[in-house]
Amino acid sequence: MKKIGLIFSTIAIALMTSCEGPAGPPGPPGFDGRDGLDGLDGVNILGTVLEIEGTFSAANDYTLFYEFPSTVEVFESDLVLVYILWDQTDDGNGQPVDIWRLLPQTRILNQGLLQYNYDHTFFDVSVFLESDFDLSTLQPGDTDNQVFRIAIVPAEYGQTSRMDVSNIESVMASLKVDEKDIHRITLD
Repeated sequence: MKKIGLIFSTIAIALMTSCEGPAGPPGPPGFDGRDGLDGLDGVNILGTVLEIEGTFSAANDYTLFYEFPSTVEVFESDLVLVYILWDQTDDGNGQPVDIWRLLPQTRILNQGLLQYNYDHTFFDVSVFLESDFDLSTLQPGDTDNQVFRIAIVPAEYGQTSRMDVSNIESVMASLKVDEKDIHRITLD
């Protein structure tokens, strides 16, 4: 009796696995996505860091104006950060280490208060001086050959990242930008 049950079970299993029916109807069409290279899923970070150098003077109304090149795409919602090269120190081995500060920065001078500040659009950035005294009395160390770094952080990344925006090294590390990748521009 057990042998007959085993034979029927084997025949039933063989018949069930060998049955194939017609293909079903196709499913609904999916949404078209962006064309591009296949890769790992994640946040698309296209951040950029630029460096500008210029001199503040009465001729430029104590403003350094920089228009973003067409190769740099900036959206209205992107985070644009500007840092000033504040000082340099050495690393203990005689190598210089730059000290960067996020703008705005205020200096207390004998003449009064001087502030390095900026504003931006998605087309350009302006770095300017503000004070409660006549800017023409400034020393060349406060106006000449000033260096600024502009970090453009995509909005979706800036909102989800835990980077320390007051620290340019943290921003550059988050954007995966190395020192060699920074575009340097001298303004006239």
